[in-house]
Amino acid sequence: MSAEGRLLLVDDEPQILRALRPALTAAGYDVATAEGGSAALAHLAAEACDVVILDLGLPDMDGKDVIAHIREWSDVPIVVLSARDLETEKIAALDLGADDFVNKPFGVGELLARIRASVRGRDRRLSGQASFRSAELEVNFATRRAYVQEQEVRLTPREYDLIRALARHAGRVVTHKQLITAVWGPQASVDAQFVRVLVAQLRQKLEENPAAPRVLLTEPGVGYRLATDEDA
Repeated sequence: MSAEGRLLLVDDEPQILRALRPALTAAGYDVATAEGGSAALAHLAAEACDVVILDLGLPDMDGKDVIAHIREWSDVPIVVLSARDLETEKIAALDLGADDFVNKPFGVGELLARIRASVRGRDRRLSGQASFRSAELEVNFATRRAYVQEQEVRLTPREYDLIRALARHAGRVVTHKQLITAVWGPQASVDAQFVRVLVAQLRQKLEENPAAPRVLLTEPGVGYRLATDEDA
């Protein structure tokens, strides 16, 4: 197996397959391909995989249905790669369990960074890691405390719950719906404005310049992303 592990690339565009397969192989991945959703699901059922790159516009089924099927039995990181740039499509894919979303056209460097972040996020969740740490921020899950440049920052319970949810998935976008569930619970009738207010409060405490955030980043219309050292 290659150093970075096995990767399944699901796309029916020959030019994407021709361009991406050698680039991903050069980056250290053992790359398999599938041109449809059914073939992708069959491959994943037969062979373990470390990450999936998935187009939404497949010939036999919608990519969002593929995500839903995969999440019935697997936590493999899924990075959606699609020309569908509607916010509703991004949100639906992420809420169904995709780890990240990259629009076509795209840069291979950005895609590789998103893949690495998604894999690290999965590993962090599985390992039960006790803390998140970057150059500027530390979140200690055991003590429920946060530090900026090693100085403790006093957070309210909801502020902590929000930063914890983002830190657990650092480097990948977390939707408004996912954050509402993490902070207020799955039955809460809370809209995205409450999340925006809480994010603004957190930025006042975590960011050197809250008007130009470097730690807690906005994904317009979708949600938020906690920066990692690779974002620097």
